[in-house]
Amino acid sequence: MSGVAQTASALAAPKAAILPDDAPHLLLVDDDRRIRTLMSRYLSQQGYRVTTAQDAADARRKLEGLAFDLLVLDVMMPGENGFEFARWLRGISHVPILMLTARTDAKDRVEGLETGADDYLTKPFEPKELALRIASILRRSAPAPAPTPPQTLRFGQFIFHVDRGELRQGEETVRLTERERFMLQLVARTPGEPVSRDALSGSLSPGNERTVDVQINRLRRKIERDPANPVYLQTARGAGYRLVTDG
Repeated sequence: MSGVAQTASALAAPKAAILPDDAPHLLLVDDDRRIRTLMSRYLSQQGYRVTTAQDAADARRKLEGLAFDLLVLDVMMPGENGFEFARWLRGISHVPILMLTARTDAKDRVEGLETGADDYLTKPFEPKELALRIASILRRSAPAPAPTPPQTLRFGQFIFHVDRGELRQGEETVRLTERERFMLQLVARTPGEPVSRDALSGSLSPGNERTVDVQINRLRRKIERDPANPVYLQTARGAGYRLVTDG
């Protein structure tokens, strides 16, 4: 049985299920129509949305109008081959690429990786391995989760409970106006990082910097020993204000 026939046989799968809109979107590029159809059906069963392209030119057209999380790219295609297409794609995008090929020589694998491919799978392959390779690449390429904002911050004698908007000095609760609470929560969610005056203005008219400065000065009088030389609620020149905490 040929490599293509073996792959086609292994990929035989039930009809694809309906998938959610946020399922990872794959672009499958292969000149063999039967392989495209079977791989598309199998990967859909694994929870992926799949768009197919018959060659590099067709893939370019799909890339113009759609965003993809990963490309499954055949090497041996008529016209522009997979190596050439991957090299072009790397010049404009960092989308992950899994290359498929019937070539088994080590130099071909090296060439594929040198073009910027993230992984390389030879035909014939087991469908489960294909799915595992895709899942592994997607995990590696996923953006790091955003850091969880701190729930409690300490600066000097003060403790600020960010979600509750409660400021305490020792056992005493420091009274804050709604505007002061909003501003302190905003700078507390990204301690050490500047927050713009426009962001701090909230529902106030954009660009109303004088009003923001007045509110900041009032807040400083409640938390700073010397409001004219603030230690905690500092001015970030040209950027806004930032909250400096004890760590």
